[in-house]
Amino acid sequence: MTDVAPTQPLDLGQSSYELPPIRHSFDFTEEQTMIQEMVADFASTELEPIAHDIDENHRFPKETWDKIVELGLPGVPFPEDVGGADGGTLAYILAVEELAKGCGATALGYAAHVSLGTYPIWKWGGAKLRELYVPKLIAGEYMGAYGLTEPGAGSDSGGTLTTADLQGDEYVLNGRKCFITNANHAGVFIVTAVTDKSLGSKGISAFVVPRDIDGFTIEPGEVKLGMRGSDWASLVFQDARIPRDHLLGPEGEGFKTFMKTLEGGRISIGALSLGLAEGAYRCSAKYSQEREAFGGTRSDQQAVQFKLADTRVQIEAARHLVYHAARLKDSGQPYGTEAAIAKLHASETAMKVTYEAIQIYGGYGYSREYPVERMWRDAKLCTIGEGTSEIQRLIIGRAVLREASSL
Repeated sequence: MTDVAPTQPLDLGQSSYELPPIRHSFDFTEEQTMIQEMVADFASTELEPIAHDIDENHRFPKETWDKIVELGLPGVPFPEDVGGADGGTLAYILAVEELAKGCGATALGYAAHVSLGTYPIWKWGGAKLRELYVPKLIAGEYMGAYGLTEPGAGSDSGGTLTTADLQGDEYVLNGRKCFITNANHAGVFIVTAVTDKSLGSKGISAFVVPRDIDGFTIEPGEVKLGMRGSDWASLVFQDARIPRDHLLGPEGEGFKTFMKTLEGGRISIGALSLGLAEGAYRCSAKYSQEREAFGGTRSDQQAVQFKLADTRVQIEAARHLVYHAARLKDSGQPYGTEAAIAKLHASETAMKVTYEAIQIYGGYGYSREYPVERMWRDAKLCTIGEGTSEIQRLIIGRAVLREASSL
């Protein structure tokens, strides 16, 4: 028999190739289960049908963001006293994972808003900044964004060149940030800048920057490989003045602040990676059962079965690592190393699973008519954002050596 494609090609999404979800209780609370199921339904009905369109047209789906706000998802991990749902990190991670199964770009925008744009203000902003901004971020009046990366300071974040000079009751910012997720739609930004050049990384501070200040402009971002439905842009500061009381945490502790922020962000990226991997796995497993080749279906071939088995194993391992890091954070225990481990394994698993999904689809996997090539392009961001795989290995390696030195 010749190699024959299914008579009904996939409708640019995953719905017609649905498998029962891989889902385990993991002793979830009733609230965590409810959030997981609610977001899973939202992703399949609202995100999957538009995922191809927003990718193809590089379009940020404002209408989808409004629905995410209506569901109360921006407030999931935050306490009730600021308008949140008091669901904790794990419930939030489950939301990111389920969103990513439907659309990686949408999950990225949501994760950046919560873990990078809102969490630092809630954690280190003090009573005034917390009261001024966090309820509005949770309510969706503002999107949040985080300005750390610069043209010459990516993984080397200690090489920040943007400056903030204190002049009376204002800080004057000058410099440029790039690759900033949500930038075109954000109402408030967290930005790092040097306040004392003589102190190196200890001279970096963090600031909360409202969008509508003089001297602050936004320039279009570059065309991206993947995550095309997630907005990004560059931030430009030219004598931009912000109130002195918009310093986020003590002066000179910005480096410490963003390092802790990125630890939580790595759990988010781990969950995003996990969702992408599971989405691709489900597509390829179902496709293999419908694609006829060599006298049967692709799923009859041992080589395909081995691919599916290996991807399932890696997904399950990633799930345990990501959930474990989230639970450590929720319990108040140190979680930095575990977050790096989870992010490293999950992001590289996403790359492997999406790659194998394309292989299982064969030539059709290389076509934009099917979703797995988009998932592969989206997954690549996960090995870069919140610290590259190489940075994660540095973090993990240093932790291993610290542990070994105490033996």
